[in-house]
Amino acid sequence: MIERLLRSTILSRWDSGKVLVILGARQVGKTTLIQSICESKGDFLYLTGDDIPTRLQLENIGLAQLRQIIQQHPTIFIDEAQQIPNIGIIAKLIHDQMKEVRIIVSGSSSLELLSSINEPLTGRKWEYHLYPISFTEIKNHFGYLHAVQSLENYLIYGTYPEVLNHPGDEQAILKQLSGSYLYKDLLDYQGIRRPEILFKLLVALSLQVGAEVSYNELSHLLQVDRHTIETYISLLEQAFVIFRLSSFSRNMRNEIKSGRKIYFFDNGVRNALINNFNPIALRTDIGALWENFLVSERVKRNSYQQLFHNRYFWRTHAKQEIDYIEEYNGQIYAYGFKWSGKKHIRLPESFSKSYPNTSFQTITKDNFMEFVDV
Repeated sequence: MIERLLRSTILSRWDSGKVLVILGARQVGKTTLIQSICESKGDFLYLTGDDIPTRLQLENIGLAQLRQIIQQHPTIFIDEAQQIPNIGIIAKLIHDQMKEVRIIVSGSSSLELLSSINEPLTGRKWEYHLYPISFTEIKNHFGYLHAVQSLENYLIYGTYPEVLNHPGDEQAILKQLSGSYLYKDLLDYQGIRRPEILFKLLVALSLQVGAEVSYNELSHLLQVDRHTIETYISLLEQAFVIFRLSSFSRNMRNEIKSGRKIYFFDNGVRNALINNFNPIALRTDIGALWENFLVSERVKRNSYQQLFHNRYFWRTHAKQEIDYIEEYNGQIYAYGFKWSGKKHIRLPESFSKSYPNTSFQTITKDNFMEFVDV
């Protein structure tokens, strides 16, 4: 099993006395990771919200019944907890009334889970996010040389655990994952009234990776109102399929102030949606693939290191742009992405004048490791 970076963080909080909440998309390895930790620690009770009898048994349960279920188990792991009504109240009841019991909760969607646990568990939880396998985790497991030599494969097929563990079956696995399983919680959610629009929207977003996304254009393309587009994109974010970058704007009149770019957490899912698994040499979208890979890997890196940096892109109405910006401790760090290192990108003069002392770096396949490595 590939060692996950989040493992050490979870272990450091194991005896904190708080509920551990692990979020992440389906199939990223939450169950495998948490079960392996629980097994290494000894006895534990495993319950999953995907099991209907378990879900019904926990619905409106009282303290006495909880004690009967948990009995002498020192740890309880509740998987896919977003499926269980009132899971926040249940976790709070165990935390407050059964001090000797350690609670771990996982969820593949924040649609219901966070809204049901945030208030009951205020001050009682540690919350973390698990992503598809990161490049650092691949490097640590397989070695630097193998990871770098396989880079183009990750750009095409992504890094979901099942994809990495079944070479030769990548396309079939990704087709199944992107077909419905990844969005199971969304399709069960009452806010999704037209599933066919959801899939068309995903395809449209797949084709616009690295470009500024217009909700009005998507609305026109899919023949639905703008509010539906905004709602579905928000729901896809909460299911950990995509994430947004906002535009950076402080001083310049010409800056785009309300733009957004949308990325996928995994390249393989994005390529499955557009049914394009062609090798790098035959692709016209290598720039988009490279940008999506770098930004998603940077998100993983910062999350696992618990670096809470603001992240943006920058663009002007005159078409000047910066692919990626981080801001923290009053400092601006700007990056340009280039698959080929033959021509380096320059920081736009208008940006450097408006934001002096900005650090700028071009990230290519020759130097990307320090950008994504933990």
